[in-house]
Amino acid sequence: MAHREVKDRLYPQFARIGAALSSEKRLELLDLLAQASRNVEALAEETGMSVANTSRHLQALLSARIVDTHRQGTRVFYSLADDSVLRLWLALRDVAESRLAEVDLISREFFPAREQWPPVSRPDLQRLIDESRVRLIDVRPRLEYESGHLPGAMPIPIEELPAVMRELPRDLPIVAYCRGEYCLFADEAVALLRKNGFQASRLEGGWPEWLVEGRRTIMSL
Repeated sequence: MAHREVKDRLYPQFARIGAALSSEKRLELLDLLAQASRNVEALAEETGMSVANTSRHLQALLSARIVDTHRQGTRVFYSLADDSVLRLWLALRDVAESRLAEVDLISREFFPAREQWPPVSRPDLQRLIDESRVRLIDVRPRLEYESGHLPGAMPIPIEELPAVMRELPRDLPIVAYCRGEYCLFADEAVALLRKNGFQASRLEGGWPEWLVEGRRTIMSL
């Protein structure tokens, strides 16, 4: 009977996590919070939801202890509770990639250039950084760069790239990275750079994948 009792009490707690992850909008919120902490208004703007709806989803994540809050002045900011939440989100995504053919079909539809211009692996980029043989650009929003970035990365949000592109070196390969495997910013940067004669590639994955592997980063205080 003790065996049954412990399961009856434990499994509902595990189910709280599953329930919190059962919304595509809440997964999108976790993906955004993996980049930087944000307030509810900023998250609502990014996700295209109303502030009220965004707040409801955040309360569900808070209830499951998946996100934390902190105050800056009068505003409340949300962030992932810890690195285990990031690992959980990426693991969920990995299972979807391996089990759901639809994920591959969507990837091929929206990221066709990756077959023509293969991404640079994270170990290969690490070597290029160590040997100073690459110009690395972070094309995420500046807020996310300031929260944390790869060593030696130059902040160039994707919308600013056309104006500053001429300042980039042509004697080094350029690697762009962004929010992760399913972010289009780096693909757009690579397409623009290659169109203008640069040797450019995107990083395989992006900031979350680099971070969860424990590679060296530059974090804000």
